[in-house]
Amino acid sequence: MTYPLQARKRAPGFTLVEMMVVVVIASILLAVAIPSYQTQVQKSRRTDAKTALLDLAGREERYFSTSNTYSNAPAPLGYTAFAIPVGSGYYQLNTPTITAAAGNVPASFTLTATAIGTQTADTSCQTFTVTSTGLQTSTDGGGNDTSAICWQ
Repeated sequence: MTYPLQARKRAPGFTLVEMMVVVVIASILLAVAIPSYQTQVQKSRRTDAKTALLDLAGREERYFSTSNTYSNAPAPLGYTAFAIPVGSGYYQLNTPTITAAAGNVPASFTLTATAIGTQTADTSCQTFTVTSTGLQTSTDGGGNDTSAICWQ
């Protein structure tokens, strides 16, 4: 009596080829996702710096409305010191540059936040600046104007 050949039963699980396909697909997804994630993290840190600068500008204007001058001292503006880290420490608020009124030129201020720590890797937006006229600018690591990118 002859018996037909029995089909081999396949062991449950994945073959090496199937696993390699999964690894390749996962690698492609990570290659796209990680840079995108890092870009979004940098943008959120930039937002912290811009918010801190605009808050400080508002404090300067409030101080000016009561004393008719701007302050480069931290206490009247509600700060304990300048050169303080913003948010989680990725930008630093610098001491305001104050220009006193002279003749027909009104008093003015310039506020700057500079990237520190790991945020210095964000070469596009190294500094953010706000002036008393409302001008908002930023520069990259080479000092080039990147306001259109960074203040969007």
